[in-house]
Amino acid sequence: MGRAFEYRKARKLKRWGNMARTFTKLGKEIAIAVKAGGPEPANNTRLRVLIQNAKAANMPKENVERAIKRAVSKEMDNYKEVVYEGYGPYGIAIVVETATDNSTRTVANVRSYFNKAGGSLGTTGSLDFMFDRKCVFKIANSDSINIEEFELELIDYGGEEVFVDENEIVIYGEFEAYGSIQKFLEEKGLEIISGEFERIPTDLKDVTPEQRASIDKLVEKFEEDDDVTNVFTNMKPEE
Repeated sequence: MGRAFEYRKARKLKRWGNMARTFTKLGKEIAIAVKAGGPEPANNTRLRVLIQNAKAANMPKENVERAIKRAVSKEMDNYKEVVYEGYGPYGIAIVVETATDNSTRTVANVRSYFNKAGGSLGTTGSLDFMFDRKCVFKIANSDSINIEEFELELIDYGGEEVFVDENEIVIYGEFEAYGSIQKFLEEKGLEIISGEFERIPTDLKDVTPEQRASIDKLVEKFEEDDDVTNVFTNMKPEE
């Protein structure tokens, strides 16, 4: 097993704790996908997967339809994705992904969270070397799928690592391979449970339990902000 497996196994990416907040974030991502590729799922590969993500999160169908309509009506014309990078307490690197219609508000909030925790907001791209950006898909596990053969097939489409996590098959691939992997899965008739992007730290940093508690508090503060869609750190997960 590779680094993606070990990282995911340890971290067990937690779901957003608040369902309403989850729906808000998914709604923004759906609207941004519609703006970029149109409102028809058949013609918009990113939108198709986001609708599956919404389904996996038990987001009501009407919420999805509302997000699409808002994007088509240009109500969300000013929304854009912005990434902020900085260091939290104890030198932990933190990348904060956002979707916002007011970057002035968002950067002010992000900076204040860093500052109040004793950290600092850095410049865009300053932490790129510390994280590998990957695409990750989850599909339902099936006895008909031979994992080793499946992984070999995926190599030609940019896949890098495949493993079983409980009743799901998790596929990691190059960031740029998102579309080709999605197309491969769809052409094979496999149902995509979810598809997203992750930033995997190239080197994990050990912390004490007390330090972890402090960093977790900062991460939770970011996650409570409606403009924030994802937070990644290089803090070594608890075993």
